Amino acid sequence: MMRRAPMRLALAAFAGAASVAAFAPLSWFPVAPVSLAILFGLCAGAANARAAAALGFAFGMGLFACGVSWIFVSLHDFGGMPAPMAAVAVLLFCAYLSLFPAAAAALFARLRSGRLMRDALTAGAAWVLFEWLRGWLLSGFPWLVFGNSQTPPSPLAGFAPVVGVYGISLLLAFLGASIGLAVRAGRCGLFPALATSLAAAFGAILLQVEWTQPAGAPISIKLLQPNIPQSLKWQAGLVEHWLQENLEMVESNPAQLVVLPETTLPLSSDELPSGYAERLASVARAMGGNVLFGIFTRDDAGGRPRYFNSAVSIGLDPPQRYRKSHLVAFGEYSPPGLSWIYRWLSIPMSDQSPGPAGQSPLDLAGQRIAVNICYEDVFGEEIAAALPDATILLNLTNTAWFGRSLAQPQHLQMSRMRALETGRFMVRATNTGVTAVISPAGEVVARLPEFEKGVLTATVGGFAGLTPYARAGNHLAIGLALLVLLLALARR
Repeated sequence: MMRRAPMRLALAAFAGAASVAAFAPLSWFPVAPVSLAILFGLCAGAANARAAAALGFAFGMGLFACGVSWIFVSLHDFGGMPAPMAAVAVLLFCAYLSLFPAAAAALFARLRSGRLMRDALTAGAAWVLFEWLRGWLLSGFPWLVFGNSQTPPSPLAGFAPVVGVYGISLLLAFLGASIGLAVRAGRCGLFPALATSLAAAFGAILLQVEWTQPAGAPISIKLLQPNIPQSLKWQAGLVEHWLQENLEMVESNPAQLVVLPETTLPLSSDELPSGYAERLASVARAMGGNVLFGIFTRDDAGGRPRYFNSAVSIGLDPPQRYRKSHLVAFGEYSPPGLSWIYRWLSIPMSDQSPGPAGQSPLDLAGQRIAVNICYEDVFGEEIAAALPDATILLNLTNTAWFGRSLAQPQHLQMSRMRALETGRFMVRATNTGVTAVISPAGEVVARLPEFEKGVLTATVGGFAGLTPYARAGNHLAIGLALLVLLLALARR
């Protein structure tokens, strides 16, 4: 029955949809290699590369239609796009994303040699190469990169500081393909079992390695979660109320560093009421610390106003700021030729400018804090670029745009991977969740409930030194993948 094309496509789509369970919130991490085993087992029986591409596309549609369906919420519920059009937009986006697993499957089918280990390596290399391309082309969308599913307690998390998330993806696809190809060929499962056991054992050993060392005195941090509803945040009649609520939360929560989330003040900095910023600074100095808050900043250089999604610090240390450099397409800027899409959206401040690359960490309370905003922390190489200067990583986020969906736990899981890759604490201040403190081992040591107003108090230490991944970035994993594919091509 599985030789019939419709049934094979249906099974591939089911495997892709099931693989979402490997990611947060379920975090059934063994599902990841099993789903890839099904995909590559099916591809091994494909008549040609085109048939394999169809299987990869079906797998991708199952994966993304289930895994990033929360985009519908932002387009329809908060963006104002009519429901049918929002559904079509999400399906088209999922179809675009599915082109990458389709290309990986086609390349695997074209380079197959019939030898299990060689073909498993080819599968892993093809898979990770196109995952990486998905996270880079058109500003990139590396959501649901399979390596992100292997945060602790997965033993494969130990590979994160060495080869990063794409290195783990390569390993997962190799293990999954070895299982699928062995089952397909009716062979003994000794090689897949041995490879999986060795990978798990070696990963568990790597988890015990301390790649970085404590640096400086730990600082007290309070992460504020205002829980401002997205549907009410930008209403003109409520702006004063939200400003007062943010101020009161800061006043009642003294610490060396008090952090408010992304765009917590629903105005640009030049529109703040007279004396508001001075009041925040006065409160910060009185408590012997600093306040870091998200706000849009304006720059009129060049003859036209430009707006930046920024994090601004005021208080005991000199004022500093960070401007978001990696913007979200269709939410924060319009790609060339696609500005017509904004006719269907009512997203505030949706024509932003990117901040410069390579901004320095902020000097706050004796630590060097590398700020990133919203989904910037899904790009591991960009986060690692702040090292070795940065001692603490800090993410400001407002995922209220996506409601009560998979977006919040999935985003938290990627933050955990960034902490593992860099050997640094990652602290997250969010509007509605998930506000959390993540250790250099990728463990969530403290968090607030989602969609509740609250304050998370923590003492966070800085770390110095470089993990192997922070030194090499994605070059090791992608270089290895390219080498494997070149050797496979040469054999052909």
